[in-house]
Amino acid sequence: MKTAHDLVAEAKAQVPEIPLEQAEEALRKADVLIDVREADEYLAGHIPGAIHMSRGVLEFKLSGAPALASRDLKIVLYCKTSGRAALAARSLQAMGYLDVQSLAGGFDAWSAAGKPVASPQAPTFD
Repeated sequence: MKTAHDLVAEAKAQVPEIPLEQAEEALRKADVLIDVREADEYLAGHIPGAIHMSRGVLEFKLSGAPALASRDLKIVLYCKTSGRAALAARSLQAMGYLDVQSLAGGFDAWSAAGKPVASPQAPTFD
């Protein structure tokens, strides 16, 4: 019987991972950057420009988003450390998306490297 670790390892063997040192260039070239973490993780901080689609509903949200219907889109996915993103990327490949990558090390590696992090700003009432 396979474990979650086995499934992630298989996915990583089939999905290109972007090394952190190439991440900013890859993100500039991407058509869409998707954060597949949970909503509370995204709200605590995310890579600027990322849209949020939790791993559990990713396929449904993509299917319902006409702007993301083209299978030629350059898609970069990330999660906390890269496991969920690899699994999500495999799903997108199975859906016919042709150019799907995940960020090696995920958001943890990105933020640890001191790269920009966006988070919602609370409204001020001056």
